Amino acid sequence: MKPPALERFLTYRLHVLNKITDLDTNRAYLTDCGIPLGEARCLAAIGRYAPLSVNDLARSANLNKGQASRSAQALVDRGLVEKTVSASDGRGVVLAPTPEGLASYRRIIDLIGRRNDEIFACLSAEEQRLLGDMLDRVIGHLHADADSAAD
Repeated sequence: MKPPALERFLTYRLHVLNKITDLDTNRAYLTDCGIPLGEARCLAAIGRYAPLSVNDLARSANLNKGQASRSAQALVDRGLVEKTVSASDGRGVVLAPTPEGLASYRRIIDLIGRRNDEIFACLSAEEQRLLGDMLDRVIGHLHADADSAAD
Protein backbone atom coordinates (compact mmCIF):
# COMPACT_ATOMS: atom_id res chain seq x y z
CA MET A 1 0.00 0.00 0.00
CA LYS A 2 1.32 3.41 -0.99
CA PRO A 3 1.73 5.89 1.91
CA PRO A 4 -0.31 9.10 1.75
CA ALA A 5 1.31 12.12 0.13
CA LEU A 6 3.09 14.34 2.62
CA GLU A 7 1.14 17.43 1.54
CA ARG A 8 -2.16 15.74 2.47
CA PHE A 9 -1.36 15.56 6.20
CA LEU A 10 -3.10 18.30 8.17
CA THR A 11 -0.04 18.87 10.37
CA TYR A 12 2.11 19.41 7.28
CA ARG A 13 -0.39 21.91 5.86
CA LEU A 14 -0.59 23.76 9.18
CA HIS A 15 3.21 24.01 9.15
CA VAL A 16 3.18 25.39 5.56
CA LEU A 17 0.47 27.89 6.51
CA ASN A 18 2.50 28.98 9.54
CA LYS A 19 5.67 29.48 7.49
CA ILE A 20 3.89 31.47 4.77
CA THR A 21 2.08 33.71 7.21
CA ASP A 22 5.16 34.23 9.41
CA LEU A 23 7.18 35.58 6.48
CA ASP A 24 4.52 38.13 5.51
CA THR A 25 3.67 38.94 9.11
CA ASN A 26 7.32 39.56 10.02
CA ARG A 27 7.58 42.05 7.14
CA ALA A 28 4.37 43.74 8.27
CA TYR A 29 5.53 44.00 11.91
CA LEU A 30 8.83 45.55 10.82
CA THR A 31 7.18 47.97 8.38
CA ASP A 32 4.15 48.99 10.48
CA CYS A 33 5.53 48.71 14.02
CA GLY A 34 9.33 48.61 13.68
CA ILE A 35 9.45 45.42 15.73
CA PRO A 36 10.51 41.90 14.61
CA LEU A 37 7.98 39.07 14.75
CA GLY A 38 9.20 37.39 17.97
CA GLU A 39 9.29 40.64 19.92
CA ALA A 40 5.90 41.69 18.54
CA ARG A 41 4.37 38.38 19.66
CA CYS A 42 5.88 38.86 23.10
CA LEU A 43 4.60 42.43 23.34
CA ALA A 44 1.14 41.21 22.27
CA ALA A 45 1.21 38.63 25.08
CA ILE A 46 2.55 41.12 27.65
CA GLY A 47 -0.02 43.72 26.61
CA ARG A 48 -2.83 41.18 26.90
CA TYR A 49 -1.81 39.29 30.05
CA ALA A 50 0.48 41.60 32.08
CA PRO A 51 1.93 41.32 34.57
CA LEU A 52 3.80 38.22 33.38
CA SER A 53 6.85 36.29 34.48
CA VAL A 54 9.25 35.15 31.76
CA ASN A 55 7.87 31.60 32.13
CA ASP A 56 4.32 32.90 31.69
CA LEU A 57 5.45 34.92 28.69
CA ALA A 58 7.04 31.83 27.12
CA ARG A 59 3.76 29.91 27.50
CA SER A 60 1.60 32.81 26.29
CA ALA A 61 3.77 33.56 23.24
CA ASN A 62 4.49 29.87 22.45
CA LEU A 63 8.24 30.30 22.84
CA ASN A 64 10.88 28.53 24.88
CA LYS A 65 12.12 30.32 28.00
CA GLY A 66 15.37 31.46 26.34
CA GLN A 67 13.55 33.01 23.38
CA ALA A 68 11.04 34.70 25.69
CA SER A 69 13.82 36.05 27.90
CA ARG A 70 15.78 37.48 24.94
CA SER A 71 12.66 39.05 23.40
CA ALA A 72 11.58 40.50 26.75
CA GLN A 73 15.04 42.04 27.25
CA ALA A 74 14.94 43.51 23.74
CA LEU A 75 11.54 45.06 24.55
CA VAL A 76 12.94 46.44 27.82
CA ASP A 77 15.90 47.90 25.90
CA ARG A 78 13.47 49.55 23.46
CA GLY A 79 11.55 51.09 26.36
CA LEU A 80 8.37 49.16 25.53
CA VAL A 81 8.35 46.88 28.59
CA GLU A 82 9.39 47.40 32.17
CA LYS A 83 10.93 44.63 34.21
CA THR A 84 10.51 44.67 37.99
CA VAL A 85 11.40 42.22 40.74
CA SER A 86 8.55 39.85 41.56
CA ALA A 87 6.91 40.51 44.91
CA SER A 88 6.16 36.79 45.33
CA ASP A 89 9.58 35.51 44.21
CA GLY A 90 12.53 37.83 44.79
CA ARG A 91 14.58 35.93 42.19
CA GLY A 92 11.98 36.33 39.43
CA VAL A 93 10.94 39.30 37.35
CA VAL A 94 7.59 40.64 36.26
CA LEU A 95 7.02 42.16 32.83
CA ALA A 96 4.52 44.90 32.05
CA PRO A 97 4.15 47.32 29.13
CA THR A 98 5.25 50.93 29.46
CA PRO A 99 2.94 53.66 28.12
CA GLU A 100 4.91 53.56 24.84
CA GLY A 101 4.63 49.77 24.93
CA LEU A 102 0.84 50.00 25.28
CA ALA A 103 0.70 52.23 22.20
CA SER A 104 2.82 49.68 20.28
CA TYR A 105 0.63 46.86 21.63
CA ARG A 106 -2.46 48.57 20.17
CA ARG A 107 -0.73 48.92 16.77
CA ILE A 108 0.26 45.24 16.94
CA ILE A 109 -3.31 44.15 17.78
CA ASP A 110 -4.62 46.24 14.88
CA LEU A 111 -2.05 44.60 12.59
CA ILE A 112 -3.00 41.13 13.85
CA GLY A 113 -6.64 41.91 13.02
CA ARG A 114 -5.73 43.11 9.52
CA ARG A 115 -3.49 40.08 8.89
CA ASN A 116 -6.23 37.77 10.14
CA ASP A 117 -8.71 39.39 7.72
CA GLU A 118 -6.23 39.10 4.81
CA ILE A 119 -5.26 35.49 5.48
CA PHE A 120 -8.81 34.23 5.91
CA ALA A 121 -10.51 36.45 3.30
CA CYS A 122 -11.05 33.37 1.12
CA LEU A 123 -13.41 31.93 3.78
CA SER A 124 -16.90 33.16 4.57
CA ALA A 125 -17.67 34.44 8.07
CA GLU A 126 -19.38 31.11 8.84
CA GLU A 127 -16.40 29.11 7.56
CA GLN A 128 -14.07 31.23 9.69
CA ARG A 129 -16.25 30.59 12.74
CA LEU A 130 -16.31 26.84 12.05
CA LEU A 131 -12.54 26.73 11.49
CA GLY A 132 -12.02 28.67 14.73
CA ASP A 133 -14.26 26.23 16.61
CA MET A 134 -12.38 23.24 15.17
CA LEU A 135 -8.99 24.74 16.04
CA ASP A 136 -10.21 25.43 19.59
CA ARG A 137 -11.24 21.76 19.90
CA VAL A 138 -7.88 20.49 18.64
CA ILE A 139 -5.98 22.88 20.94
CA GLY A 140 -8.15 21.84 23.89
CA HIS A 141 -7.56 18.17 23.07
CA LEU A 142 -3.79 18.67 22.94
CA HIS A 143 -3.77 20.69 26.17
CA ALA A 144 -5.75 17.91 27.89
CA ASP A 145 -3.24 15.33 26.62
CA ALA A 146 -0.32 17.44 27.84
CA ASP A 147 -1.96 17.95 31.24
CA SER A 148 -2.62 14.23 31.70
CA ALA A 149 0.97 13.41 30.64
CA ALA A 150 2.29 15.85 33.26
CA ASP A 151 0.34 14.14 36.06
